[in-house]
Amino acid sequence: MPTWSPAIDGQLFATFNDQGGARGDSQLRSQNWLMGMASRPAAAGTLTLSGMITAEPLTVGAAGYSEILQEGEAYHGRQITDRQHPHDLLMQLAAAWRKPLSDRTTFTLAGGPVGEAALGPVAFMHRASSAENPTAPLSHHIFDSTHTVEGVVLGRLDRGPVSVEGSVFRGREPDEDRYDLDLGALDSWSARMWLRPHPEWTLQTSYGFLHVPEQLEPGDQRRTNASASWFRQRGSDYSAVTAAVGWNARQYSTVHAVLVEGTRHAGRTSLYGRYEDLTVETEILLFPEQLHRPHPGELVDPIQAFTTGAVRDIATMKGLSWGVGADATFYRLPPLLQITHEPHPVSFHLFLRIVRGSPGDRMWNMTMASHGADGGKMPHHHAMP
Repeated sequence: MPTWSPAIDGQLFATFNDQGGARGDSQLRSQNWLMGMASRPAAAGTLTLSGMITAEPLTVGAAGYSEILQEGEAYHGRQITDRQHPHDLLMQLAAAWRKPLSDRTTFTLAGGPVGEAALGPVAFMHRASSAENPTAPLSHHIFDSTHTVEGVVLGRLDRGPVSVEGSVFRGREPDEDRYDLDLGALDSWSARMWLRPHPEWTLQTSYGFLHVPEQLEPGDQRRTNASASWFRQRGSDYSAVTAAVGWNARQYSTVHAVLVEGTRHAGRTSLYGRYEDLTVETEILLFPEQLHRPHPGELVDPIQAFTTGAVRDIATMKGLSWGVGADATFYRLPPLLQITHEPHPVSFHLFLRIVRGSPGDRMWNMTMASHGADGGKMPHHHAMP
């Protein structure tokens, strides 16, 4: 009888968050997640079951944690602004079946009631380049917000260094009830291609059609993006960089983003940084108490944000690494947002971070359809999606 091969990963930040400017807040919150998977041979292939949960509905709060200039999703009948929404309790509940077709070709069928669309780079919490940063990128809803969708079916074909994926999924963002499943018609679709020209490099490009994703904003969205990721490991030390560019076409406007982030871990110290140059829907940020209705001539403005931070590991207990860290974020804002958010806001984090003790045990650079790779074993860091 074939046996299951289990694997587990997770991360917890206990964060003192001090967001700058008139729209910022000071609070103590915890961003966290726990993921497990198990694989076994099945029907001449490999079956992998995966699940992911978070306590953020309790530790972050229903309205989310303070993050100035962030937009996305809804709470109490208003669009969430200057805050990052919590993830739902159940972030993934999916299965993937991977079958070799030849020595160089494999086919994967994946999906579940909560899973990931074939759209965008690896989600920020699973990227080695952002592993030490407790905060979601401001461009999260341009690049990787579909890392958790409620209803998805995905197919993938791997041949040599190239992988091609397609998915159908429910396009609507989760509602403010973070403990239920918002299942519905699979009304959206996406396609994604991966290229691995070298074990240290992974390139991605994708396109997706999202049917009315925002609860309080009518209209479909079309999302296009591309990314390049580099990862190098020497023993327990590693370096990782991700660069991405994306566009999100809405009913009357198009927002875009450029993201560059990196992490360097050597010995007990990690240094990390993130730079974002993006456009935001200014009217939503200017008037957060009013329900925004899209209209011709939407006001869209560019902003820039730069984060620099460090983490120092202080102890390892029972296979977990405990570290303390801090970062600061600096912004460049257009004139209208300087009125509401102040001309030069600065945000800070102080945090305790708990992760798996060995970098080799981390589920980095993985997607729902790549869980079945290597027979469900923990991937080596150079094994990208």
